Amino acid sequence: MGNVILALLCVAAAIGAVVYLVRGIIAFLKATEEDLKSGGSTTGPSQSSLKQNKMMMGRIMMQALAVLIVALLLLMNGGR
Repeated sequence: MGNVILALLCVAAAIGAVVYLVRGIIAFLKATEEDLKSGGSTTGPSQSSLKQNKMMMGRIMMQALAVLIVALLLLMNGGR
C-alpha cells in the first residue's frame, strides 16, 4: 500500500513539473514580445523575468521531489 501511495506522489510531482514547464515557456514567450516592443530600455528584471525564474525554481523543486520519491521506492524495494 505504501508503494502505491509513493508511486502516485511521484506521478503527481512529475505532472507538477510539466505544469511548471509549460507555464514557464508561456511566460518566456510573453517576455520576448514585451522586450521586443520596449526595446530593452527597462532597468532591472521585468515582471515576466521574475515569473520565469519562479516557474523554473518550481519545476526544479518538483523534479527533485520526484527523484527523491523514486529513490525512496528503490530503497524500499531493493531487497526483493
